[in-house]
Amino acid sequence: MLLLLLACVPLYYLWRITRLHNPWPRLFLGGIAWIAGARVRITGEKTQGGAFLLSNHVSWLDIPVIAGASGSAFVAHSGLAEIGLLKWLCEMNDTVFIARHNRRSVHEQVASVRAALTDTGALTVFPEGTTSDGTGLLPFKSSLLSALDPPPPGIAIQPLWIDYGLDPASIAWVGEEHGLDNFLKLLARRKAIAVTVHFLDPLTPDETANRKTMATAARDRIITQMAQRR
Repeated sequence: MLLLLLACVPLYYLWRITRLHNPWPRLFLGGIAWIAGARVRITGEKTQGGAFLLSNHVSWLDIPVIAGASGSAFVAHSGLAEIGLLKWLCEMNDTVFIARHNRRSVHEQVASVRAALTDTGALTVFPEGTTSDGTGLLPFKSSLLSALDPPPPGIAIQPLWIDYGLDPASIAWVGEEHGLDNFLKLLARRKAIAVTVHFLDPLTPDETANRKTMATAARDRIITQMAQRR
């Protein structure tokens, strides 16, 4: 992983100088997922043009898997911006840091969301607000969708289900487990991690009337897809 980072960083900055579309964050994160053992299958398609992806959240591995599959940037809580190295890596992938406790920053967050969508074409948020064990869905927090109320013109709101198969609990980062422990646990696995990224149908205009409607409709889409697998 370190060698991959050292190879990608100079190329990332070279592409920034040329102002060309920068593929290196996606290639780096997709490579991290592969090194960690993820073998990714994709069903459906990301909406062409700008897409705001609403995904379930199971593990840290979700982020490199989704980024590799879609080129997406991510919405993260502002506490991550206080960790220097992590902030630097996140900013390279156009991460939008949300200060959930500061309602006055909503307009700035909207501007950041739209800028990230322009740069990457996709932006992912985890509306559960935390990780689950992957066997079901926690309630979606509509407050995390404030920057999309109303959705920017031309931007699709698309649910996404990241599916770790029949034993997601072996992957999940939940409870009191430390993040580093979960990271090392996944790297220590001898078997590959089969994961399917399901791009589901985008929400209709009626389903994007407000953030609460969006949260409910997106959650229902994912639950329906999960039920079909069973």
